[in-house]
Amino acid sequence: MGFISEFKEFAMRGNLVDMAIAFVMGGAFGKVVTAFVEKMFAPIVGIILGGIDLNDKKIVLKEGIAEVKDAAGAVVTPAVAEVAIQWGAFITALIDFIIVAFVMFLIIKAMNKLKKPEPAPAPSGPTQEELLGEIRDLLKK
Repeated sequence: MGFISEFKEFAMRGNLVDMAIAFVMGGAFGKVVTAFVEKMFAPIVGIILGGIDLNDKKIVLKEGIAEVKDAAGAVVTPAVAEVAIQWGAFITALIDFIIVAFVMFLIIKAMNKLKKPEPAPAPSGPTQEELLGEIRDLLKK
């Protein structure tokens, strides 16, 4: 029974629940950013750059071969997939990352401003009673 209660205490800790919520929110936010970049940002950039689609940009290392069939429909030569470096998809993912990182920076910066500053430590010096005692001693002289 101790193991189960220990696990329950671990699972219900505030930090773990907060982290789980952050992962869910982060995943949803990532989808929103990806949709923004692919459906709104990329078409505008494509128009500005002369009608190109950034996701389709690639460097073909080896051309693909279509499958060849004989008259009976039997496959004579199987298809070979194209080998390519898809740099356009990489640039799109990089733009996604930069947007997410910037928004996270703004959120953390705002949260840090909202945090209450820690109270300054009490000055280390003589207490009020000690000062009064010193004044009393000086007055006795």
